Amino acid sequence: MTDHDDATALIATMGEAARAAAVDLAQATAERKHAALIGAAEALRRNQADILAANEKDMRFGRDKGLADSMLDRLRLDADRLRGIEDGLRAVAEQRDPVGEVVAEWDRPNGLHIQRVRTPIGVIGVIYESRPNVTADAGALALKSGNAVILRGGSESLHSSQAIHACMVEGLRQAGLPEAAIQLVPTRDRAAVKAMLQAQGLIDVIIPRGGKGLVGLVQQEARVPVFAHLEGICHVYVDGKADPDKARRVLLNAKTRRTGICGAAECLLIDRRYYSQHGPALIQALLDAGVEVRADGDLAEITGTVAAEPDDFGREFLDMIIAAKLVDGVEGAIAHIRRHGSQHTESILTEDDAAAQRFFNGLDSAILMRNASTQFADGGEFGMGAEIGIATGKMHARGPVGAEQLTSFKYLVTGDGAVRA
Repeated sequence: MTDHDDATALIATMGEAARAAAVDLAQATAERKHAALIGAAEALRRNQADILAANEKDMRFGRDKGLADSMLDRLRLDADRLRGIEDGLRAVAEQRDPVGEVVAEWDRPNGLHIQRVRTPIGVIGVIYESRPNVTADAGALALKSGNAVILRGGSESLHSSQAIHACMVEGLRQAGLPEAAIQLVPTRDRAAVKAMLQAQGLIDVIIPRGGKGLVGLVQQEARVPVFAHLEGICHVYVDGKADPDKARRVLLNAKTRRTGICGAAECLLIDRRYYSQHGPALIQALLDAGVEVRADGDLAEITGTVAAEPDDFGREFLDMIIAAKLVDGVEGAIAHIRRHGSQHTESILTEDDAAAQRFFNGLDSAILMRNASTQFADGGEFGMGAEIGIATGKMHARGPVGAEQLTSFKYLVTGDGAVRA
């Protein structure tokens, strides 16, 4: 057999098991799902040493592979990050169960009472790179929303993901739920990715979480629906009426807190009025923080900057690099973002209510912020406990994809002997 045949057979076996598990999960009580997530969180705590040892294997693999520092940062686990994963599991456990929620209901003159009710999607496939925490986040949110999930993590995070996955399975086992509810593809073979993308009838939706190359591959080859998460080309626009202190604090956090996440700022736009009043202080703050500023126009004259190339705008650096240019007010910022953005997250820094409202109305990114760091583009920060990703498409889920976004709906129609004339 070829690698493709082996991978197809593997995904078919996992898919059949997932579909069977999804039937049970759709009818599982909120209490059992809660118990499974708490059990997984406790297993994570008990097995911290083993998980960190597995992560060290992955870190060595990543270094040998030549991964960039930003990608190694995504891959790295430590006690604090494991505590964050555990807290995320507990937060999802405590959320309201979305399955069975009546979204709307009404009566019709024909005697019918109609309810629109949340229901699980079925089987979700998640394909992701580097970040082993996605194993827990995706597993938890799928379980909470009554879906089975097949996880295919990045080759560099295999050991970490396997160790975390074992904790998720332990939680399922303790709660009496099918272990096939959360499955992890046990191979680095890339043929498994293609097999998942073509698993019509087995996987109901694919969610890619990674760089442009991965998402482009998924969108090009998938035969099942996709919740798209393209690049995080996030913009920070400093309006003419921005508060300088707020602008400095928010900008530095948006760029430097963690450069390798999709919510990191990649482009700074400064209103010419602001620049004429306050000068190059924001650019200097970035330079002082160790950020390479690829500047356009007048900003390129600031000592320490690098002249921007045209393709630096609309680029996801995922590093201590940012593109910067001056724009003519909020309209100039909107025009630039429409041309170069990825509809992920944009932030306006301003004390002007009208400018903020124009920014919000003029753009259609999944997340728009005012006087807040783009690094808040995260399901956990939105109160969702965790997220599978930030969906930048316009169909079904948009923005942080939490448990509620992993449901569809069905109509429950009740009559009393109703017949149609």
